[in-house]
Formats: sequence, C-alpha cells, structure tokens
Amino acid sequence: MELLVEPTRAACPGCDSVYYANSAPAVGALCEDELGRLMLVRRAIEPNKGKWDTPGGFLEEGEPPLDGLRRELREETGLEIEPGEFFGALTDLYGDGADAQSILSLNWTARILSGTPAPADDISEIRWFAADELPGEDEIGFASVAELVQLWRERRGWSAAR
Repeated sequence: MELLVEPTRAACPGCDSVYYANSAPAVGALCEDELGRLMLVRRAIEPNKGKWDTPGGFLEEGEPPLDGLRRELREETGLEIEPGEFFGALTDLYGDGADAQSILSLNWTARILSGTPAPADDISEIRWFAADELPGEDEIGFASVAELVQLWRERRGWSAAR
C-alpha cells in the first residue's frame, strides 16, 4: 500500500495510521532592563545566523511553556527570569525552503531575577535596545520576532519603525 500524503497530514491505508504536520512549539521572552530597554540576542547558528532574535527556543516534549522559557533563558543567556504578562502567540517558519519547519511561538514579557547576561549555547551577542534604537526588520531573523518587536515598541509609545 502506498502512503497517502497531503499538505498537512500523511495516512497509511494499510494500518489506518494518520500523521499530522503540526507547528513545533517555541517560547520567547521580551526582557526589559531597569532603563526600559529590550534585550535582543544575535543568532550564532542557522537559520538566520547573525540576525537579531528574542531569547528563547523550542519546548522539550511535555515541558510546560513557562518552565521551557526559564530553561531557554538560562541556557542562552545565563539569566534567571520571572515570566510576566503573556505577550502573544505567532506562527513563523524556522528556515527557508520547502522543508522549513512551521513553529508556534509563545511569548511573554520577563523580569530578570539574577545573573549576568553572557552569550552561550546558540547566541553570539546580547544587547539592550531602547525603543528608538531597535534594529530594522531586515536585521531581525524572523518575521514573527520583527512583529513582536514592533508591538513592544508601539506599547511603549513609539509607532515609527526604523
């Protein structure tokens, strides 16, 4: 028997198994410092190596989102954080081309509890940006992150993008 493949699922008529294509869950943090600046990280790996991103990453199987957010921030930046308000859920592609994985990104504001920011894991730089200093869309690695950054900027009274 031949596997029946559709854009969002594959089915085996022989055993009646169905496999769905789902977005991979990811988490991200919009961390502010005491001056109201936003922390962005420069990606050290593909996709979008060298571009700016919010700190975060993929959830492990069965991991609660806020636990994953804390883990990812600790792994990437060395910081212990406390998640704040839920900021938004956005979809995006992780990479280019037909094989790019679809992601569902869950994002929160976050407060730093302890630690000194230091790039680790899959980032090469950590930088704080005032609302009027944020990188442009072409310098940000993902369309969803560019949208989050713009929403963050607007919530702080800055409507004009660079």
